[in-house]
Amino acid sequence: MDTNLHAPLGQNKPSGRKRRRLPLGRGLAGLCLIVVAGFSLYGALTKDTLQKTVPAETASKAPPTDTTAPPVPDDTMPHSTPNSGANVQRNVTGDGSVVTTFSPGTRNGDGPVLIDANRKGQDPRMAGLPNDELLEDSPFGRLPIIGPSGLRPMDQYARPWSGARGTRIAIVVGGLGLSQTGTQRAIEALPEEITFGFAASGNSLQRWMQEARRGGHEILLQVPLEPFDYPANNPGSETLLTSHSADRNVEDLHKAMGEITNYTGIMNYLGGRFLSSSSALEPVLRDIGKRGLLFLDDGSAAQSKSKIIAKAVEAPHAFADLQLDGELQTNAILQKLDELERIARRNGQAIGVASAFDESIDAIGKWSTEASMRGIEIVAVSALVDDPKRP
Repeated sequence: MDTNLHAPLGQNKPSGRKRRRLPLGRGLAGLCLIVVAGFSLYGALTKDTLQKTVPAETASKAPPTDTTAPPVPDDTMPHSTPNSGANVQRNVTGDGSVVTTFSPGTRNGDGPVLIDANRKGQDPRMAGLPNDELLEDSPFGRLPIIGPSGLRPMDQYARPWSGARGTRIAIVVGGLGLSQTGTQRAIEALPEEITFGFAASGNSLQRWMQEARRGGHEILLQVPLEPFDYPANNPGSETLLTSHSADRNVEDLHKAMGEITNYTGIMNYLGGRFLSSSSALEPVLRDIGKRGLLFLDDGSAAQSKSKIIAKAVEAPHAFADLQLDGELQTNAILQKLDELERIARRNGQAIGVASAFDESIDAIGKWSTEASMRGIEIVAVSALVDDPKRP
């Protein structure tokens, strides 16, 4: 009798036939033979299939390259522009897979257009860096030019605006770079809609330019022009003079242009006599226009011919309506800003200019906030220029 009390009921009876166990070594050997036979059969079938699908004379050769598309160029792939169409290139690699490459090519009127969605303006994170396609090397530094696609520095570095038809005002605060504390205060205190004018004779211009651009500001370059009381009132050693040749004045203009990058245009510093001389002003405005820049006349010269000449040479041009800080008191500047608003409501737009004095910065900062609440849109100066190429 079985004395195992833990065995399940009815399952403690001995089997009638003793079960044989296959030795472990023999079992593994048999399994290996089955696997080897399976792989041999698969290899024979695969080889037979390949021999039927690939001719014997080409079986050992690499797959041919697709000749319906041009080969991948060794040089840098060209940038896409609104005047380019898409090239589609397919190459067969050594393992038989197809690699498709899309690249821009010259557009002949047919096919798709590659749209550059960031054609105007810059990402704020990159706004302090210039677009290398809009620069050329010169003995005086890197100078702005129109890019191969027709993109102008005025467009690339412009501050975007709403495009609405409401009342628009641009305010330009100039003289940045002359005073380090004044420059820093203007960048920190003024709203990003305010346009900054950097004096070509200023200090640390590249650093201040980058801070201003990263802060969202559009910037201009202030170039010294001959005033009526020159040389008693001398803007600097490289002032453009009516007594100089056109080549000399353009050369001095280029020296100023090479000081910084990322500006949308040129603004005069003084220059009553120079602005009233057609022969002196024309070659300068022509050079500014052909480089894709705007010119802002600060409105200080009653006899200025900049508007007439700019139109003749097709240079983008703007003319300031008011000097805001002729009287350097905060309340007086606020009154000038109110007058600027009345001009803008009457004409649809207006431009005011000031310098980076503490009183000017305080008044402009306070007034700008209140004007926005009254439905005034503060825009950069590039939004208000008379541009012959603008639709």
